[in-house]
Amino acid sequence: MAKPLPLEKILFSQGFGTRRYCSDLVFSDLVKVNGVLAEDPDERILTEGLLLNVEGQDWEFHEKAYIAFHKPMNYECSHKTTHHPSIYSLLPKPFVERGLQCVGRLDFDTTGLILISDDGQFIHKMTTPKKNIGKVYQIATADPITQKQIDHLLKGVVLDDDPKPCYATACKQLSDRVLAMTIVEGRYHQVKRMMAAVGNHVAQLHRTEIGQYTLPLDLAEGQWRWLYPNDLIQLSKSMESAVVTA
Repeated sequence: MAKPLPLEKILFSQGFGTRRYCSDLVFSDLVKVNGVLAEDPDERILTEGLLLNVEGQDWEFHEKAYIAFHKPMNYECSHKTTHHPSIYSLLPKPFVERGLQCVGRLDFDTTGLILISDDGQFIHKMTTPKKNIGKVYQIATADPITQKQIDHLLKGVVLDDDPKPCYATACKQLSDRVLAMTIVEGRYHQVKRMMAAVGNHVAQLHRTEIGQYTLPLDLAEGQWRWLYPNDLIQLSKSMESAVVTA
């Protein structure tokens, strides 16, 4: 069992400000611990199952943060944006303060599931192609999708900047212009470039799954939720065993 930690240190670890500021929050009667008003920032607290309330906001303690986020259109997955607002502007300030980063990025005009964490090992595991973590994209195309195009995607296409082919590990045609495609890499604009390479064009792009974790239907655009151990197990599973063709 983890040792109790000073409340001020717990608040600091969760991104609520400097240690001095966290102490001031307690002295200002702005912190509750499991529903009880805190009085001493040096009080040692068990973190297991800990629920804080800071300035009226409930906050679960997580030593490392893992969240799922439903990215809306026209937001960039960067702290320093160029032409569009940042997805971090839609998240609680403590996440930004504790340095959470996107686990891979989605283009500004792509919607859907994205993971955000402050665990460097987790970020590496989820982004390296060596782990074969499948990502499922729902692709709406400008032109009807043909079986020839699907066969080409499964066989592999060569992009302009790399002689090594990239390929879909699964394709499922949902309608004449909508395709669910699974890939394990994350090259620059990969899905759009793969579709262009087979003679079609992406009109809309939405990521629905990572590993075997599916974007929850009740998670609206711009909303986030914590990921728990069972979710992390689902994320770590490869989709390569579920190859489906149209």
